Amino acid sequence: MATLDSIDRNIIRCLRRDGRMTNSQLAAEVGLSQSACLRRVQILEEGGVIRGYTAIVGSSGGDERLVAIVRITLDRQTEEYLNRFEEAVRRHPEVQECYLMTGDADYILRVEAENAAAYEIIHKEILSRLPGVARIHSSFAIRTVLLSKAPSSRA
Repeated sequence: MATLDSIDRNIIRCLRRDGRMTNSQLAAEVGLSQSACLRRVQILEEGGVIRGYTAIVGSSGGDERLVAIVRITLDRQTEEYLNRFEEAVRRHPEVQECYLMTGDADYILRVEAENAAAYEIIHKEILSRLPGVARIHSSFAIRTVLLSKAPSSRA
């Protein structure tokens, strides 16, 4: 994909803020005709810049899921080990996010489970069996203080 111009970046900013925005609303916001705007969005999607749309689901009536932030340390940090680990993580929908890190941990994962017992199963049957794992350190969220649906825009 070619370099993003200011209109592309503006489209992305708007869709991060509201992924359900209509094409008509988006076109008005970025100053394009509806057809030109739709064409731009399709190019961004086809080029992999926009990879999908998602819903941010809040808890309802105390039905909050357990959120674990998991630090993973691998036996080795070779390209082969990193690739094997990343391929394996992608096969498990229980792992919501995975980041390759600098610092003490090789990876940080966000894992969601129904409760502590369900997390224990995820820990035993998934996390501990991921290739190359030397250490697993889990921390649990007490409550969500801020959940941003879009990165802040600092102009």
